[in-house]
Amino acid sequence: MAKAQNTVFDYEFPKLPDFSQLQQDYSRYFGDFSKIFSNGKFPGFDVEAAMTFQRKNFEALTQVNQAALESVQALAKRQAEIAREAIESYSKFAKEIGAVSAEDRFAKQAQATKEIFEQAVANLNELRELAQKSQDKVATLISKRVSDNLDEVKSALQPKATNGAAKN
Repeated sequence: MAKAQNTVFDYEFPKLPDFSQLQQDYSRYFGDFSKIFSNGKFPGFDVEAAMTFQRKNFEALTQVNQAALESVQALAKRQAEIAREAIESYSKFAKEIGAVSAEDRFAKQAQATKEIFEQAVANLNELRELAQKSQDKVATLISKRVSDNLDEVKSALQPKATNGAAKN
């Protein structure tokens, strides 16, 4: 009778990688990488230009945020004014409607409803125009910075004239 094999305990342990071979491969592929950096600088990369580039981006972002904040403040201020005007108008209407006869009350209510609706539409248009002006200002600031970024990248990627080339 043949002996049955127990496959539950026949487990082949994973083989560990050859770390010495990994170190040799790493040295072969990346050993010369440090030679690219001479005196701590990456050839062909201007750190000062990159810093200036990022500073300009940050300044543009600050301008955009300032414009957006001013817009939000202006919209909130105007909405508060509209609410105050609406409350005053309603108070005035409530005083006037109490002093008229029942027959005239319906006519006054219809007239007041028409005026309130027209004022609401005018207020919405005014708020829309304020928001649109803000969006235009922000879009202009962003568009200008993106355009400037592309110009700066384009000029940074163009080969620099060498002294020998400048003499010819």
